[in-house]
Amino acid sequence: MTAYLTYGTTTHTVSELAQLITERTGITFIGHDSHYLGEYEAADISTGRIKIQPNAIPGDDGDGDLYAPEHSDVQTLLLITTSDPASDLITQLGSMDGLHPLAEPAT
Repeated sequence: MTAYLTYGTTTHTVSELAQLITERTGITFIGHDSHYLGEYEAADISTGRIKIQPNAIPGDDGDGDLYAPEHSDVQTLLLITTSDPASDLITQLGSMDGLHPLAEPAT
């Protein structure tokens, strides 16, 4: 079964969070630029995929359009798709300073 985990941070930008995760886990992220997501980082892991993206929708005209509007204070989102939500890696990512779960895991 696949689980979808969402975390957010008010203290790290996309690139800062990618760097922090790389330093702590050795995961290598690849930068992407999308009209839909903006500049984001993504990495494949053995049990799925990790994506780090801004909460603000690209082309935002200042009206506060967010991917997670219920968390308007969150600047960066960490999205994890995994077949093993109980893995040590997921536990390690979820316990990083400044990173907080935004929702119960969805399956």
